[in-house]
Amino acid sequence: MNDDPVLGPAHGVSTHDSAEDPRNAGVFIYVDGKLVPRDQAVVSVYDSGFMMGDGVWEGIRLHGGVFAFLDDHLDRLFEAAYAIDLDIGLTREALIGALYDTVRANGMEDGVHIRLMVTRGRKKAPFQDPRLSVFGSTIVIIAEWKEPSPATIAKGLNLVTVPIYRGLPVTQDPKLNSHSKLNCILALIHALKAGGDEALMLDPHGFVNTTNSTNFFIVRKGEVWTSTGDYCMNGITRRKVIEVCKTAGIPVFERNYSLVDTYGADEAFVTGTFGAQTPVVKIDGRAVGAGVPGPMFQKIRGLYKAMVAADCAARRA
Repeated sequence: MNDDPVLGPAHGVSTHDSAEDPRNAGVFIYVDGKLVPRDQAVVSVYDSGFMMGDGVWEGIRLHGGVFAFLDDHLDRLFEAAYAIDLDIGLTREALIGALYDTVRANGMEDGVHIRLMVTRGRKKAPFQDPRLSVFGSTIVIIAEWKEPSPATIAKGLNLVTVPIYRGLPVTQDPKLNSHSKLNCILALIHALKAGGDEALMLDPHGFVNTTNSTNFFIVRKGEVWTSTGDYCMNGITRRKVIEVCKTAGIPVFERNYSLVDTYGADEAFVTGTFGAQTPVVKIDGRAVGAGVPGPMFQKIRGLYKAMVAADCAARRA
């Protein structure tokens, strides 16, 4: 294992691996309507997101000066905010304007990852009650030059199944892209301690579900399988992969399946906004198929790349 400038010495691989880009040291960050240098971008210690993990967020990619699948991301953000009774404080159009103001201020066009965060805002006292957030929402937009690591795509991930699962909607609905990520962080810690790169998480019934930060797919005899989606974040990239499979005539199923099905898979991969698709080559000490990125992964990655290009071209037009 090699040292990494972000993750530190001798780490494995991650779906969020990227080369260090010196330009990111000088980026401007959007904080509540102001664009400020990175080292001056701060929020209050009384902020709901800092205190309670009370907020929602989106990760978005910039391609050729436009945001890929922007409508999908904003639909999810506003729906989540409505579900937790959080007033974003900006209209959809104003938020789009803030996103473009941020990347333009940084001279960004390609290879950019956006973290858009909205919390319930600063509290007047350090307690849970949302009525204490009387100052309005906090909105932060971090834009950085980040490209997925080609080495990670070539090497693939080693997943470890963990005893921590995504819970029922009556505890914390996993469909909410919330700031409260401790469940997933603990799952990742368990996997790292066991020598894995990331965690494979089951659902409450023991079926294969998702990873700590991405959605999970397997390939069996030319068919692509993913979970039912009942107990995981229904990622936008997940949805697009299902769509490209259907369009290309690749059999794709959202279904319950077990670790036995998974261990016997020909291929496996994960999906997420940053890495798009990342191959999985080992699970619980067992090689997946030939133990290298497979042909179905490569085909789907190409189809998805074409879909992103088409979406962005339509936006530019």
